[in-house]
Amino acid sequence: MKQDNTFTNTLQAWMNTPDSEKNWDAGALMLLQLSGNRIMYHNISVNPKGKAEFIKGQLQKYLNFRLQKLTHDEVEAMQAKVDEIAKSVIKPDLAIPSVVASELVDNNSVSPNKSAEYADFKAGKRADHDSLPEEVQALYVENLDIVHRMRELHLKLRTLSLDNTTCPDSERYPFLKEIITLDKKRVSNWDIYDHYIIGSSSSTSVNPEPDVVNPTDEAEKSKPKKAKTTAKRTTKKTAKKE
Repeated sequence: MKQDNTFTNTLQAWMNTPDSEKNWDAGALMLLQLSGNRIMYHNISVNPKGKAEFIKGQLQKYLNFRLQKLTHDEVEAMQAKVDEIAKSVIKPDLAIPSVVASELVDNNSVSPNKSAEYADFKAGKRADHDSLPEEVQALYVENLDIVHRMRELHLKLRTLSLDNTTCPDSERYPFLKEIITLDKKRVSNWDIYDHYIIGSSSSTSVNPEPDVVNPTDEAEKSKPKKAKTTAKRTTKKTAKKE
């Protein structure tokens, strides 16, 4: 589906107009054009200024999505990728409290209700883990935090109510984007952790993934902290860990 750039520019200009100068009737009409929801339009067109915040909020979602220049098919492709990540990494049925992270390093005992995820995650722990620099050890623990964060986002994504939303794709997009970005960070952490050579003098910084899109400001605050480390990568390809 090709987007009308002229309409996008008109929408952006309207959003950039001070509220005191906005034509709320025009805003309500644009929302009708974008959503096709005549019942909603009928309800807000009676007093569009009284529904100002609703109109702005809905139009902002459309604008953000259109500025990304994404199509429905591209969002569906992102959803398919997240579905694969969910099967191989997130595994909702294995969810356990994030407090377990420190125990992965400090405690070798495994309680029955945590055994599934413990076994799955502890399989990736190096035999010489305790001899690694602290910042490299931190990548191992951080990855469990990342998986928990991905699991939280995935749960929110699954419970989104899209039946009455004006732009379902724009609602899903930020969750899909952050899950995919976090998974790239997870894979990068494992790569550095697995290939770190004790005594190596070469250094590689762990840089945060660019263009992270978070669904909420709270999501930004709760994202796992990025770690920096010294590492040496090898050219040998290894299988991805879950």
